[in-house]
Amino acid sequence: MISPAGSFRIFLASEPVDFRKGMDGLVAHVANHFDLDPFDGAIYVFRSRRADRLKLLVWDGTGLVLTMKRLNGGRFTWPKPQAGPVTLTKVQFDALFEGIDWRAVTAASVRKPSFL
Repeated sequence: MISPAGSFRIFLASEPVDFRKGMDGLVAHVANHFDLDPFDGAIYVFRSRRADRLKLLVWDGTGLVLTMKRLNGGRFTWPKPQAGPVTLTKVQFDALFEGIDWRAVTAASVRKPSFL
């Protein structure tokens, strides 16, 4: 599995996109529909109409990376369509990528230690 390390920002397109779009088409989608910079290092996640395929787009500092995943016999859980992207945590992204309902997953809250 491809899993981001560190503090990546992950944006999920709530509406399906035309899966014939390649890198350039998805970059245009991010810039025009999300009003975000597609070259800022964030991960952008798109789904097909049938919700059985994902495309991930990320700028790694040297070039664009486009990754695609297809679930065999299942569908990805997706939010209802809304204006703009949905922001995911790393834990939610990991669940989504594995085909698990990411909406039910939350990261454990960690309290910052304090000095006595």
